[in-house]
Amino acid sequence: MDLKLKDVAELLNVSETTVRRWISEGRIPYYRLHQQYRFNRSEIENWVLSSKQEGTFASFEMQDERKETLGTQQFGLYRAIYKGGVYKDVPGTTKEEVIRAAVERISENISLDAEVITELLLDREKLMSTALSNGVAVPHTRDFLLQESFDVVAVVFPSQPIEYGALDGRPVDVLFFLFACDDKRHLHLLAKLAHLSSKEENLSYLRSHPSKHDLLEFVKNWESDLKVAKDPVTV
Repeated sequence: MDLKLKDVAELLNVSETTVRRWISEGRIPYYRLHQQYRFNRSEIENWVLSSKQEGTFASFEMQDERKETLGTQQFGLYRAIYKGGVYKDVPGTTKEEVIRAAVERISENISLDAEVITELLLDREKLMSTALSNGVAVPHTRDFLLQESFDVVAVVFPSQPIEYGALDGRPVDVLFFLFACDDKRHLHLLAKLAHLSSKEENLSYLRSHPSKHDLLEFVKNWESDLKVAKDPVTV
């Protein structure tokens, strides 16, 4: 899927000026089509997951005084976690074992074929680890999209940290299983999760293993504070 500059700015919660700056600095993958910037969906996904985004998401909360909320996307993560739930003490000593055990539990609540989804998730891991950094991973499939009109994020706390092939070398102890109903919502949620996990105070809270109720309250408050800077209006 090809994305326009406006699409990427909206999905990553930044201004178009910020995306242009990332382009000029060589920080984000892009190409030109008819003299316009275009972005490949898979490349942007990999960019969010890779070390190229290190430090990027600190710029989500822009210093521009003119800000506006994210509209219908604002509580997308809250709604997705509400659907997906929280799962604690998921057993396993390897990435594959934890994914299999987690999907067995998740699939009961969202009516998915556990074996099919597990294989799709493991196939995605073979292409590139879905670990972000700081002990967080976002397992998701390469092509599978929910047939329902809602997105799902299941928060999983394994019984012990596991080796996950993260670029920073840290074992993973917080996993967000992401299932979206379209490409754009998938990227938007992936970027939000990267932003959430870039803050030490958020990571500390997650590692307290909150209940679903408490985590939803935390995420709701966090999302309500998210703003996106708009480009200055020129006349």
